[in-house]
Amino acid sequence: MDLWQLRVFCKVVEEKSFSKAGKHIHLSQPTVSSHIKDLESHFGCRLIDRLSKEALPTRAGELLYVYARKLIALKTETETALAEFQGVIKGRLILGGSTIPGVYILPAVVGAFTHRYPEVYVSLTIGDTEKIVEKTVAGDLDLGIVGARSGDRRIHQEKLIEDELCLATPADHPWADRGTIPVSALFTEPFIIREPGSGTRKSIQQRFADAGYNADDLRTAAEMGSTQAVIQAVKGRLGVSILSRIALADPLKAGSVAALTVDGIDLKRSFYMTRHKHRTLSPLCRAFTDFLTDRFLEKGAGLEGGTTP
Repeated sequence: MDLWQLRVFCKVVEEKSFSKAGKHIHLSQPTVSSHIKDLESHFGCRLIDRLSKEALPTRAGELLYVYARKLIALKTETETALAEFQGVIKGRLILGGSTIPGVYILPAVVGAFTHRYPEVYVSLTIGDTEKIVEKTVAGDLDLGIVGARSGDRRIHQEKLIEDELCLATPADHPWADRGTIPVSALFTEPFIIREPGSGTRKSIQQRFADAGYNADDLRTAAEMGSTQAVIQAVKGRLGVSILSRIALADPLKAGSVAALTVDGIDLKRSFYMTRHKHRTLSPLCRAFTDFLTDRFLEKGAGLEGGTTP
């Protein structure tokens, strides 16, 4: 058994396919099969069931997958620690971001970080807040940036950036030139909302509850799985929505939507640096968190002008 075989095995489990795993790690399907057979010979049991459409781990395979992930992560941590000892920051950093930080904030920050440390390779996963928290708990991510507090006791979060939500309407909507709208008016218009795992949706629900309203009473016209989809739906006059102002920067500049404040409800929220409470940060991840802290917390950088290299 060696770490390369374990990496091949993990990729087969994750892709549920020998051929797809081979494409990801640039090996032929017969070579992938050979590595899996060597592992099965080493452990004396079947690890992968070769079904007609999928390759699925056996119970023994599921157990090995858990330990293989830990061994591979430890290898990466070891290499990074020794590089840091020699004064070099390098290695692979696996980050996650919910929609707003993942699309609009982290790419520029990662660009600045890798410009400073050119031997760092960054993998960025984008999903809703719930998905990023789940992946952080599972150990799939070194660090996540999300738009809502997590109730999971295994998660540690630090407030990183302040954000402002606002009401988005089509540019030709009757409210477009009003600037401010009372919260009660929102219940009279078709409303487009994000999916249940979204940090934006959680923030809206919490802010409505704090003001004595129930967000479930909104006239929901549609539920969308991404901020960009909601923006397109607003532009298409499907309804109005509450979105991050940073996500609306380009549509506002183009004049395709209007942004209004909502009187009677506090729509400020924060993005949170999120990590597993019981996992030790790798030297590389610690360098990145220090970079984030210097960029946003100590300098007080906000969303406007604070995310460019």
